[in-house]
Amino acid sequence: MSRPGAPSRRLAGCVALTATALALAGCGSDDSPSTNAGKPELKITGAYMPAPVMDTMAAGFFTVTNSGGADTLTSVTSNLAPDVTLHSTKGGAMEEQKSFAVPADGSLDFASGGNHLMFEKLTHKPLEGEKVSVTLHFAKAGTVKVSMPVKSATYNPKTGH
Repeated sequence: MSRPGAPSRRLAGCVALTATALALAGCGSDDSPSTNAGKPELKITGAYMPAPVMDTMAAGFFTVTNSGGADTLTSVTSNLAPDVTLHSTKGGAMEEQKSFAVPADGSLDFASGGNHLMFEKLTHKPLEGEKVSVTLHFAKAGTVKVSMPVKSATYNPKTGH
């Protein structure tokens, strides 16, 4: 013989178990923000190369804006030069870097007087108005191709001249 209230306790237990299972299933959803937070979302803007004054070297500048998880710029390649290196400038001293961190929800600037690219052993001296093809290599995001316009040697991105 069954005890009074036993079916309602079993039903309540099943409802609680089902609610817990549904809540846990929702935590693992692919739509949760934490799942996408680790994935970098990169955008490259303001890329340019001042017209080089030498036949063998040039510099390049741009900004990486990241609206996702952290990444690392590991290298740069270009058909303009067999060697494209990453450099920082601190206290007037230029130093080659192996990589640059791209912070989550942040940016990485390559600007005159600071971080920059050095194109060494140029295949030709690019002229103002030319576009240089550059491929940025990131640890997580993979490769990003950039068309870098050659501006005047004295170009200032703040004034556009």
